[in-house]
Amino acid sequence: VQLQASGGGLVQAGSSLKLSCAGSGRAFPTFDVGWFRQAPGKEREFVAAINWNGGKTYYTESDSMKGRFTISRDTAKNTVYLQMGSLKFEDTADYYCAAETYRDYSDYRGYRHWGQGTLVTVSS
Repeated sequence: VQLQASGGGLVQAGSSLKLSCAGSGRAFPTFDVGWFRQAPGKEREFVAAINWNGGKTYYTESDSMKGRFTISRDTAKNTVYLQMGSLKFEDTADYYCAAETYRDYSDYRGYRHWGQGTLVTVSS
């Protein structure tokens, strides 16, 4: 299984951005997928997750992200998306997608497969 994250870039505060995570491999459609982010000098934090068929979604309890991010999945394209809105300077981070977890969705330690990360930079 390989994951390819894309869609990051430099945006102004208040704008929107949509990240993509393209998965390959026969097993990818059976995997739950999560998005995490990591800012310089900070720990990796959970953003959102979606189950294998897109029927269930999970979001961080962090007040800084609540209500602004939406995760979705296109099973035909083997791609998981993270729509981010009302971006803030503090959203600046590397965003990673990960697949197949044996722990709670929010625990990055449980994911077996990781993408390379896509950098989101929000200018204030």
